[in-house]
Amino acid sequence: MDGGQSIGARLARRDELALEDAYSTYGPGLLAYLRRYVGPDEAEDVLQKTFLDAWKGAGRYEPGQRFSAWLFTIAHRRAVDSLRQRRHPVVDVETVRDLVGEDGRETMQRFADAAEVRAALVRLPEHEREVLELAYYADLTQREIAARLEVPLGTVKARAARGTRHLEDLLRRERDEGGMP
Repeated sequence: MDGGQSIGARLARRDELALEDAYSTYGPGLLAYLRRYVGPDEAEDVLQKTFLDAWKGAGRYEPGQRFSAWLFTIAHRRAVDSLRQRRHPVVDVETVRDLVGEDGRETMQRFADAAEVRAALVRLPEHEREVLELAYYADLTQREIAARLEVPLGTVKARAARGTRHLEDLLRRERDEGGMP
Protein backbone atom coordinates (compact mmCIF):
# COMPACT_ATOMS: atom_id res chain seq x y z
CA MET A 1 0.00 0.00 0.00
CA ASP A 2 1.22 3.47 -0.80
CA GLY A 3 2.05 5.92 1.92
CA GLY A 4 0.04 9.11 2.23
CA GLN A 5 2.52 11.34 0.44
CA SER A 6 2.66 8.85 -2.43
CA ILE A 7 -1.13 8.84 -2.71
CA GLY A 8 -1.08 12.64 -2.61
CA ALA A 9 1.55 12.86 -5.34
CA ARG A 10 -0.46 10.47 -7.52
CA LEU A 11 -3.60 12.47 -6.87
CA ALA A 12 -1.80 15.67 -7.87
CA ARG A 13 -0.99 13.93 -11.17
CA ARG A 14 -4.76 13.29 -11.57
CA ASP A 15 -4.46 9.52 -11.08
CA GLU A 16 -8.05 8.38 -10.48
CA LEU A 17 -6.86 5.26 -8.67
CA ALA A 18 -5.14 7.52 -6.15
CA LEU A 19 -8.53 9.00 -5.28
CA GLU A 20 -9.86 5.49 -4.63
CA ASP A 21 -6.78 4.68 -2.52
CA ALA A 22 -7.21 7.90 -0.56
CA TYR A 23 -10.87 7.12 0.05
CA SER A 24 -10.24 3.57 1.23
CA THR A 25 -7.25 4.58 3.37
CA TYR A 26 -8.46 7.83 4.92
CA GLY A 27 -12.24 7.71 4.43
CA PRO A 28 -13.05 5.91 7.71
CA GLY A 29 -10.97 8.32 9.80
CA LEU A 30 -12.40 11.34 8.01
CA LEU A 31 -15.93 10.03 8.49
CA ALA A 32 -15.37 9.58 12.24
CA TYR A 33 -13.97 13.11 12.43
CA LEU A 34 -16.92 14.56 10.50
CA ARG A 35 -19.55 12.66 12.51
CA ARG A 36 -18.21 14.31 15.62
CA TYR A 37 -19.01 17.76 14.26
CA VAL A 38 -21.84 17.60 11.75
CA GLY A 39 -23.55 14.45 13.05
CA PRO A 40 -24.16 11.11 11.39
CA ASP A 41 -26.85 12.41 9.02
CA GLU A 42 -24.60 14.94 7.31
CA ALA A 43 -21.20 13.27 7.71
CA GLU A 44 -21.45 11.12 4.56
CA ASP A 45 -22.40 14.15 2.44
CA VAL A 46 -19.57 16.22 3.87
CA LEU A 47 -17.17 13.31 3.27
CA GLN A 48 -18.20 13.18 -0.39
CA LYS A 49 -17.71 16.94 -0.71
CA THR A 50 -14.29 16.57 0.92
CA PHE A 51 -13.12 14.05 -1.66
CA LEU A 52 -14.66 16.04 -4.49
CA ASP A 53 -12.73 19.10 -3.29
CA ALA A 54 -9.58 17.00 -2.94
CA TRP A 55 -9.93 15.86 -6.54
CA LYS A 56 -10.68 19.35 -7.84
CA GLY A 57 -7.82 20.86 -5.82
CA ALA A 58 -5.35 18.01 -6.29
CA GLY A 59 -2.94 20.31 -8.12
CA ARG A 60 -2.60 22.37 -4.93
CA TYR A 61 -1.31 19.42 -2.91
CA GLU A 62 2.41 19.87 -2.29
CA PRO A 63 4.28 16.56 -2.00
CA GLY A 64 6.24 17.84 1.00
CA GLN A 65 3.16 18.17 3.19
CA ARG A 66 1.41 15.40 5.11
CA PHE A 67 -1.33 14.10 2.88
CA SER A 68 -3.58 13.16 5.80
CA ALA A 69 -3.31 16.67 7.25
CA TRP A 70 -4.15 18.13 3.81
CA LEU A 71 -7.28 15.94 3.59
CA PHE A 72 -8.35 16.72 7.15
CA THR A 73 -7.96 20.44 6.45
CA ILE A 74 -10.36 20.10 3.52
CA ALA A 75 -12.78 18.08 5.69
CA HIS A 76 -12.52 20.72 8.40
CA ARG A 77 -13.49 23.46 5.94
CA ARG A 78 -16.42 21.43 4.61
CA ALA A 79 -17.64 20.75 8.17
CA VAL A 80 -17.51 24.46 9.00
CA ASP A 81 -19.43 25.21 5.79
CA SER A 82 -22.03 22.60 6.71
CA LEU A 83 -22.51 24.09 10.17
CA ARG A 84 -22.82 27.58 8.74
CA GLN A 85 -25.47 26.47 6.24
CA ARG A 86 -27.74 24.99 8.88
CA ARG A 87 -31.03 26.77 9.17
CA HIS A 88 -31.16 26.14 12.90
CA PRO A 89 -31.10 29.35 14.94
CA VAL A 90 -28.69 27.79 17.46
CA VAL A 91 -25.57 25.75 16.82
CA ASP A 92 -24.00 23.87 19.71
CA VAL A 93 -21.25 26.18 21.03
CA GLU A 94 -19.02 23.29 22.10
CA THR A 95 -19.10 21.86 18.57
CA VAL A 96 -18.18 25.18 17.02
CA ARG A 97 -15.47 25.82 19.61
CA ASP A 98 -13.90 22.39 18.98
CA LEU A 99 -14.11 22.79 15.25
CA VAL A 100 -13.02 26.36 14.68
CA GLY A 101 -11.40 27.40 17.92
CA GLU A 102 -7.93 26.86 19.25
CA ASP A 103 -8.56 23.17 19.88
CA GLY A 104 -10.01 22.67 16.38
CA ARG A 105 -6.56 22.43 14.86
CA GLU A 106 -5.40 20.09 17.59
CA THR A 107 -8.43 17.86 17.14
CA MET A 108 -7.94 17.82 13.38
CA GLN A 109 -4.28 16.95 13.88
CA ARG A 110 -5.15 14.07 16.24
CA PHE A 111 -7.57 12.64 13.68
CA ALA A 112 -4.98 13.06 10.91
CA ASP A 113 -2.40 11.27 13.05
CA ALA A 114 -4.86 8.48 13.81
CA ALA A 115 -5.59 8.06 10.10
CA GLU A 116 -1.87 7.76 9.40
CA VAL A 117 -1.51 5.14 12.12
CA ARG A 118 -4.43 3.13 10.71
CA ALA A 119 -2.94 3.34 7.21
CA ALA A 120 0.44 2.16 8.51
CA LEU A 121 -1.13 -0.64 10.57
CA VAL A 122 -2.34 -2.43 7.45
CA ARG A 123 1.26 -2.61 6.26
CA LEU A 124 2.38 -4.61 9.32
CA PRO A 125 2.58 -8.40 9.31
CA GLU A 126 -0.83 -9.79 10.23
CA HIS A 127 0.25 -11.30 13.55
CA GLU A 128 1.67 -7.96 14.74
CA ARG A 129 -1.23 -5.91 13.41
CA GLU A 130 -3.78 -8.19 15.07
CA VAL A 131 -2.17 -7.80 18.50
CA LEU A 132 -1.92 -4.01 18.20
CA GLU A 133 -5.51 -3.65 16.97
CA LEU A 134 -6.82 -5.78 19.83
CA ALA A 135 -4.80 -3.79 22.34
CA TYR A 136 -5.60 -0.30 21.12
CA TYR A 137 -8.92 -0.53 19.32
CA ALA A 138 -10.59 -3.37 21.25
CA ASP A 139 -8.98 -2.19 24.51
CA LEU A 140 -7.93 -5.70 25.54
CA THR A 141 -5.12 -6.49 27.97
CA GLN A 142 -2.20 -8.61 26.82
CA ARG A 143 -3.60 -11.52 28.87
CA GLU A 144 -6.98 -11.16 27.16
CA ILE A 145 -5.30 -11.01 23.75
CA ALA A 146 -3.33 -14.18 24.52
CA ALA A 147 -6.55 -15.96 25.51
CA ARG A 148 -8.42 -14.75 22.41
CA LEU A 149 -5.60 -15.69 20.02
CA GLU A 150 -4.80 -18.86 21.94
CA VAL A 151 -1.08 -18.06 22.11
CA PRO A 152 1.28 -17.69 25.08
CA LEU A 153 1.40 -14.34 26.86
CA GLY A 154 5.09 -14.00 25.95
CA THR A 155 4.19 -14.29 22.26
CA VAL A 156 1.68 -11.46 22.61
CA LYS A 157 4.26 -9.28 24.36
CA ALA A 158 6.87 -9.96 21.68
CA ARG A 159 4.41 -9.28 18.84
CA ALA A 160 3.28 -6.06 20.49
CA ALA A 161 6.85 -4.85 20.95
CA ARG A 162 7.90 -5.76 17.40
CA GLY A 163 4.70 -4.36 15.94
CA THR A 164 5.12 -1.08 17.80
CA ARG A 165 8.72 -0.74 16.55
CA HIS A 166 7.68 -1.57 12.98
CA LEU A 167 4.80 0.89 13.16
CA GLU A 168 7.10 3.61 14.45
CA ASP A 169 9.57 2.90 11.62
CA LEU A 170 6.80 3.03 9.00
CA LEU A 171 5.47 6.34 10.32
CA ARG A 172 8.96 7.85 10.55
CA ARG A 173 9.76 6.77 6.98
CA GLU A 174 6.45 8.14 5.77
CA ARG A 175 7.12 11.53 7.34
CA ASP A 176 10.74 11.60 6.18
CA GLU A 177 9.75 10.79 2.60
CA GLY A 178 7.15 13.54 2.73
CA GLY A 179 9.59 16.07 4.11
CA MET A 180 7.89 16.17 7.49
CA PRO A 181 9.87 16.72 10.71
